[in-house]
Amino acid sequence: MKINSIDKKKIESLLPHREPMLLIDKLINIVHLKSATAIVHVKKTSFFVEGHFPGQPVMPGVFIVEAFGQAAAALTAYGIDPKEYENKLVYLMSVEKARFRSPVLPDCELHLDIEAVRSHGRVWKYKGIARVNEKKMADAQWSATIVDKNK
Repeated sequence: MKINSIDKKKIESLLPHREPMLLIDKLINIVHLKSATAIVHVKKTSFFVEGHFPGQPVMPGVFIVEAFGQAAAALTAYGIDPKEYENKLVYLMSVEKARFRSPVLPDCELHLDIEAVRSHGRVWKYKGIARVNEKKMADAQWSATIVDKNK
């Protein structure tokens, strides 16, 4: 039986990312292989805002997209048979319709509501909405594939 949330330690067991590039802190509201909400704690000390921009830090849009991808990879890896995911990686293939509506400023909790739209073999398509305090900050659609490690 699956639980409804996973912490950063469990996420680390599912993804190859490590600090400072592991952006998601928690996955909640998990619906098996369908949807989840990722939590990202955007801090003033986060490496991606320290120089972007001095005096007015902002989370770069490419990092929001990266966090979307990590959340989707964690949702998928958590949901499929561990033997099927063993020695595999999830690679981002494409990003479509990414829109950045408001800047994501530290110190905040960024919620990424993600949904697996469809899968065909090892290719998955996702969509997501990024929110801070229920305000839509960004949204995107993207595709990813599961590949063998070291290939």
